[in-house]
Amino acid sequence: MQITTPLSDELQKYLDLTNDELKLTAGNAANVDTPGYHTLGIDFQSAFAKALQQAPNAGVDPATAQVNGLVERPDGNNVSLDREGLQMAKEQLQFRTGVELLKNEYSEIMNAIHVDGK
Repeated sequence: MQITTPLSDELQKYLDLTNDELKLTAGNAANVDTPGYHTLGIDFQSAFAKALQQAPNAGVDPATAQVNGLVERPDGNNVSLDREGLQMAKEQLQFRTGVELLKNEYSEIMNAIHVDGK
């Protein structure tokens, strides 16, 4: 039996989207020396708002786009390891926050189950 709440469903989408963002950032960093590669990003707020409009079990499929305003090197690559490092740190904090919120939600569910059992 699977126990979910509306909040846990939303937090799952939040974590899935943050995970997608982490993968994209890692991909950007991995392509730092690829000539012509352009940094990709996700508009997290828009993607999350769209995900919340979908059915609870629907997967999150964020749209990626090139990040504008970055300095392009002579080889056409515009990846900045400084930017990607900051992105990675931000995304890790987002993920940890989501995990803590989800743990709190399930803790409340477990408390409710234990109260009914007494």
